Amino acid sequence: MTNDTKKWLFLVILSLIWGTSFILIKKSLIGLTPYQLGALRTIVTGFILFCFGFKSLKHIETKHWKWIGLSGLLGSFFPSFLFSIAETEIDSAVASILNSLVPLNTILVGLALFKITTNLRQIIGVIIGFLGTAFLILEGADLNPKQNYLFAGYVIIATLMYATNVNIIKKYLQDVKALSIATGNYVCIYIPALIVLLFTNFFSEETFTHPKFNESIFYVVFLSLFGTAIAKVLFNRLVQISTPIFASSVTYIMPIVALLWGLGDGESFSLTQGIATCVILFGVYIANRKPKKVIS
Repeated sequence: MTNDTKKWLFLVILSLIWGTSFILIKKSLIGLTPYQLGALRTIVTGFILFCFGFKSLKHIETKHWKWIGLSGLLGSFFPSFLFSIAETEIDSAVASILNSLVPLNTILVGLALFKITTNLRQIIGVIIGFLGTAFLILEGADLNPKQNYLFAGYVIIATLMYATNVNIIKKYLQDVKALSIATGNYVCIYIPALIVLLFTNFFSEETFTHPKFNESIFYVVFLSLFGTAIAKVLFNRLVQISTPIFASSVTYIMPIVALLWGLGDGESFSLTQGIATCVILFGVYIANRKPKKVIS
């Protein structure tokens, strides 16, 4: 299988996995606080990766560890809490829609901090996709006027972190195996997550006796296995065999999956959102056509 075929396959798989992650976060929050969820998600994911990827750590050179640690903080640790906090006030589908800012931020961060070149068609595609996202956000605000959109700021901060992480992997960790990066990330953030969990009152009787506790734990484990552990390895590999823009464009397709899950969970979906979804897909297509002109 060629890298060109692999990158599209990975893009589809990741869109399905991460598009589902938002509804899993929503369900996990029924019996857990956002800080408990963020910490548990990190701890369970780390345990899974240690079981399957511990031996891969030997492939990480000393010079890579500072970037592995920073990648872990920006690509996994902080976003796991930010999205959990955000979804206490906004729908899972809305959080996924806001996450579509990642490709735009990837270009901006790449140009500003990493001097990574991009091309005119990628910029046009990202703008088109961003406009589609804006339509989705506006329509979501009309359909859900009671939601506190100030909490959308947490998602926006997370998208900036994701964008920085993508550029770090592409520029500094290109030659490190995807499994090694993911496992190394969690070596660096595992202890901090344990410390956070200890301060969340997780081990109290009140938490364990919550009627939805067991159900929430099930969703956390499922989310950690597929939405984080497996997805992180696939995403790291996707960044390496494609471009930061292509890899981050997964966030344009995720809202489609998230909206379908949200619809099944009683969230609203309108014709305007359907049209906006088509605009987003068109933006993905434009952004990933072969470039003609390079802007440095």
